[in-house]
Parts: sequence; C-alpha cells; structure tokens
Amino acid sequence: MRFVSTRDSNNIVDFKQALLDCMPADGGLYVPCECEDLRKWILYADERTSFANLAGTLTSALINREFSPIICEAIATRAFPFEPVVRQLDDNLFILELYHGPTGTFKDFGVAYLTAALETVLQMNGEKAILLDATSGELGACMAHALRGKRLVKSVLLCPKGKLRGMEESDFVWNGGNIYPIEVDGTEADCHNLIRRVFADRELVHKYHLSVANTANIGRLLPQAFFYTYAFTRIKKIADGDIYYAVAVGNYGNIVSGLYSWRLALPVNGFIVPETADLRVDAGGNIEVVDSVVPLDKRPAADPADPSNLERMENIFNANSLLLRSFVYPAAVSGEQESRACRDLFQKYRLYADSQTSSAYAAAQLRRDVTEDEDGSVVIVARNAPALDEQFVKHNLGEAPDMDGSIAAAFRPVSTGKPAIAAGDFEYLVSVLNSLNLLRVF
Repeated sequence: MRFVSTRDSNNIVDFKQALLDCMPADGGLYVPCECEDLRKWILYADERTSFANLAGTLTSALINREFSPIICEAIATRAFPFEPVVRQLDDNLFILELYHGPTGTFKDFGVAYLTAALETVLQMNGEKAILLDATSGELGACMAHALRGKRLVKSVLLCPKGKLRGMEESDFVWNGGNIYPIEVDGTEADCHNLIRRVFADRELVHKYHLSVANTANIGRLLPQAFFYTYAFTRIKKIADGDIYYAVAVGNYGNIVSGLYSWRLALPVNGFIVPETADLRVDAGGNIEVVDSVVPLDKRPAADPADPSNLERMENIFNANSLLLRSFVYPAAVSGEQESRACRDLFQKYRLYADSQTSSAYAAAQLRRDVTEDEDGSVVIVARNAPALDEQFVKHNLGEAPDMDGSIAAAFRPVSTGKPAIAAGDFEYLVSVLNSLNLLRVF
C-alpha cells in the first residue's frame, strides 16, 4: 500500500516515508492511495485468531511491497502483548473494549504499533528518529510503555508545568531512557504552538528526523482499523443480520479508521456516531462535513500538534460521496440522553460506561430506524476504561469502578527535577532536539 497527501494527488509515498516524514510539505495528511481487498484474510480469521496475529497478517497484506511477512508479524507481535475484549450484551448488542492495554486507553494500541514499526524501519535503514508531541493526558504514559526497550526512537514530550504523569525516572533520557520531557510554564496550547513552530520549519524536521505519535501520523491511525476486523472475527458466527458500529468520534480517528476497514472489504453496514459541530446531519438527513465548504487551498496546514482527521474523512467522501453519505449515521445526543444511556447500560448489563461510550450507545438507540429495519447487530466501541471518567460515572450511578494498578500508575504525577521553560522558549526546544541528534547511539 502506498499513501498520498490529501492536498496533492501527485505526492505519493511508501509506508516508511509516511511514518518518518508524516506531515507532507503541502500541508495535507497522508491517506491510503489504493484500496486493497483483504477479504480472504478477514474471512479466514476467527475467534481463535489473536489480535497480534491478525494485525501481523493484515500488515503483511497491506505493505507487502516493502516488508516480508516475517517482519510484519514481528512488528505486530512486539506491539501487542495485549488485545481488545469483545463481549455480547444482548442478542444483537455487543461491546468492543479497547482499554485493556497498559494505560487503559485505546491509544495504547496505536502508539505501540507506531513505535514498533518505527523501530523496525529505522533498524533496517540504519537511521534514528525523534517523536515530538504535547500532552496533558495519557499520551505520555502510553509513550513510556511503548518506548521501553527501543534503541532508535526517542520522544521529546512537552507538557504544562505539573501535568507530567505515568512515567518512571528510568524512562527519562538522562537516566538511559527514551523520553525527554519538557515542562512548559503555560498551557497545553502553548506546548502545541511550540510544536507547530518546529514543524513549520522543514529544515528542522529533516535535520532531526522528526515525526509525531498522534494520529496525524498514518502509522498511528492505521492500526485502529484492525479493531473492527478483530470484532468481526469474534461475532461473525453469532451476529444476526447486518453489523453496525457505534463509536464516539473524538478527533475523528476511530471513525476514519473504521471507514478504512470497510474499504479493505470488512463486512460492515454502517457507523453510528454522536453528532458534532463539524459532523452533522443536513436537511436531507445525510451526513455533512462542515469544513468541506472551505477549499483545501484556503485552509491552514494540517496541525502536527493537535490533529483532526476530518480532512481524511472528506477525502473518503470525495471518492465515495453517494455511498458514504448513507453509510455514516450521526445522531444528536443531548447531555441527558448521554446520562440516561450510562444508567441504562448499568441497569441492563451491569456495565460501567464513560461519557464517550454512553454517548455512542445513546446514538445507537436514536438510530434504531437504521439498525432495526435491517435486523442489524450493533457493536458499541468503548475507547477508554470507565475509571478514567470517574466523575461522570459516579454522577450518574452513585459509584464508579476501581482503577486497577496499571491504570492508576498512568495517572501518578512525575517530577523531572528540571525547571519549567518559558511558554515561548523555542530556542531551548531546538537545543534539546540538537542534543539528541548528536547522540551516536540512541
């Protein structure tokens, strides 16, 4: 599989370049260039197929022009000592739990795959790379777990002062680890601005071999397509009729990766999503991407610090507009409907659900006109552990699930022992990148 920029159809690259130089100079985002038909792999897999094995098989089928099946299998095996859980809640209702990784979030899967793929590519080519990201949440903990044991990938991680968490001191570069955390005396927006300034300078990007670990990098987004295939292998023998996935949109990465699954021949009949200001139903009852009214050449470059995948969704719509506008089903979910869904899931199935999972379930209930008419099965996609949204769960249920040890560790505050830098200290950030670049061996 090759990849093309959303803003230049002539900018076509291989998987390696899409990983290592993930922000095209034209300001777009990389998307799959061709539609592979993986039907024979998807239909062959069943409930005995592990997630790692499935990911390795699909990786091999997608990028066999660059890597052998053995290498693809090795990437997936190293990335995924953990896997999702699929449970049946009712005759035609299932839940796909993506929070059984080390930090209790679906991001564990994408970050683990990206870093494993990067390490493999860099080793084959005798290179090294730096991931430059910002966080005030769980990304840092995900990165810490994923980068342990890596030799050729380092992470420079910006975070607001006092917000660093989920790492061990051994994860820090100055202690032999792979993360160089920088606390910023400012907000997360200040951290984002520093990253944007670096990536706006293509000379710096190439000099320091910079990439990102968020979903602007197609290597972080693509493995999320494996979620839906994995769920299908678990329910295909028991699901009645058509299959629909209900998922909260977030930055639209999970819905875009779900659409990629469909394009790769996954049997799926639609995606149900809570409506947002940017993704809604038009007067004709079809999906509308609000940004699409602005031509691409009139927009700012894609954001390397805080990405949205709406542009990737538009790219899919432009290629398949008639079908896709009746394939994604938004629903306007109110706060009260979200809360009611949380209570309903607990009362019916003894299931704790965070706000995003509750919203996805509420959307599915509101779009029963689609699923019931087709005698369809619905898979609710639970992206994060309910314990991560304790306040919402406790407000609606009067109790919340206990946070297990590994997830609790991801929230433990960490001190770097170094002073925070000023919000606009671009020169210091560049000096850190330079110090890492000068290391003979990472």
